[in-house]
Amino acid sequence: MGAWGGRGRRFPSALARGGGGMSVAFVPERLRGKAEVNQETLQRLLEENDQLIRCIVEYQSKGRATDCVQYQHILHRNLIYLATIADATPPSTQKTVD
Repeated sequence: MGAWGGRGRRFPSALARGGGGMSVAFVPERLRGKAEVNQETLQRLLEENDQLIRCIVEYQSKGRATDCVQYQHILHRNLIYLATIADATPPSTQKTVD
C-alpha cells in the first residue's frame, strides 16, 4: 500500500491538513469540549491510525526510521485525543467490545 491510501489520496491525510489537529492539547481553551464526537469521527480516526501504523512500519522496514517521526507524532496526538474522550465518557455510556 505504501504511503498512498486506498482512496487515491496521499496518506496520511492528517499530514496534508497541516499535522492533523485531533489532539485537544492544541485546541484553544475556549473551544475545548465544544466539538461533538460521534461514531463516524471515531471510526475515521481509528482508520487513520491504522494507516499511520502501516506507514510507520513500512518506513522502518526500509531503514527510513527518521522519515516516520512525523507520522509517529500524528499517531501520538490521535491516541491522546482518543484517551481523552474515553476518560471523559461516563462508564454507563461506554460500549464494551465482546
